[in-house]
This record gives sequence, structure tokens and C-alpha cells, in this order.
Amino acid sequence: MRIGLFGGTFDPVHNGHLRVAEEVRENFGLDRIYFVPTFIQPLKQNVHVTGADDRLRMLEMGTQGNPFFRPSRFETRRGGVSFSIDTIKTFAKKFDEVYFLIGVDAFGGLHLWKDYQDLFYFTDFVVMTRPSRRKVDLMDMLPPDVRDKVRHVDESVLEHASGKRIHLHEITQLDISSTKIRELARNNQSIRYLVPCAIERFVRRRRLYR
Repeated sequence: MRIGLFGGTFDPVHNGHLRVAEEVRENFGLDRIYFVPTFIQPLKQNVHVTGADDRLRMLEMGTQGNPFFRPSRFETRRGGVSFSIDTIKTFAKKFDEVYFLIGVDAFGGLHLWKDYQDLFYFTDFVVMTRPSRRKVDLMDMLPPDVRDKVRHVDESVLEHASGKRIHLHEITQLDISSTKIRELARNNQSIRYLVPCAIERFVRRRRLYR
């Protein structure tokens, strides 16, 4: 089975997350995409995040109705700081192929991640970029100690010595952010059409972000 891993705080998950996941799933022929909310992000340990139960409940609401989407409790159940290498290794043991969805800005900071060199042995990367961005050179974005293990396949694909690939994938530009949604909710403004209807009602009922 070919699966995608989409990690993040998802505070809250919104229509932008859902749309890009659907595009990646379709483009790469994935059988399933797991949304994996972090418990504590390593690079944002001092940032306040809504409780895991509420974020997971919103993910369940957001992914309901799409048979290819699954919320995962892997990192929230484990607790502590969430390191992607641990998550990826665990899923790689269970499935034939793993594709890790990551934004282009986050990919540029990969050198800050725990055991980042090992990531390239366990997963393919789908580096998501927007059409309006300047031309992206994936090779230049790689940590220097990884570049000598990677070769160009074509303009948008690199291949690691392990055989795993790094794909640059252009996504539909939906200018939606969880930060903006939280700000709107905090100011008692509408978040309709930015999140699925069930999540909008949940945020209002639970008075999240107030």
C-alpha cells in the first residue's frame, strides 16, 4: 500500500490542508493519507497549542466523508516532543511506500530536524509549492551533507542513493492559514468557508481560540 503522511499541529485543520492532500493523493496514486497532528513540535515548544483531543476531533470532522483520509493518533498518543523520523520509521515498517508531505519552506529548514539524514532512507518527499513562488531548486535547499547522495532525475524530481525520491509538486494556491482562522475566531469573526462546516460549529460551540 502506498500512503501519504501529512504532519502538523492542525490547529485547526482547514480547507487548504484538505485540498492539497487530495491533490497529492490523486497525483501520486496514494491509497491513503494519514493526517498526523503533533503533540509538541520540536521547533515550537513554547508556542501554545489547542489540546490534542480537540485537534483530533476537528481532524475527524474534516476528513469524514473522504475514504482516502485518516486522522492518526500516533504522535498525540505517544506524547512528548514529536519527531518526524520516529513517525516515518514506524509507518515505513507497516506500508510498502511512504510519501511525506511537506511545505517548501519547511523543507528548506530540514537541517534543523532530528536525524534528518536518515529521513531519506525511509520516505519519498512531496515538497509542496505554490504557483506564484519563484523557481525552486530542490538541490540547493538540501543540507550540504545530503547533496552528494542525491542526483537529478528531471527538473522537479531528485533521487537519493537509497532510491527514495524528492518530488517538487505545485499545489492550488488557497491563501488560508490556521493562524488567521484562530485570529478571526478570537475576534468573534466568521470562519465560514475556511474550514468545513462541522469544524466551524465545533469551534463556536467549544469557544476555541477565545
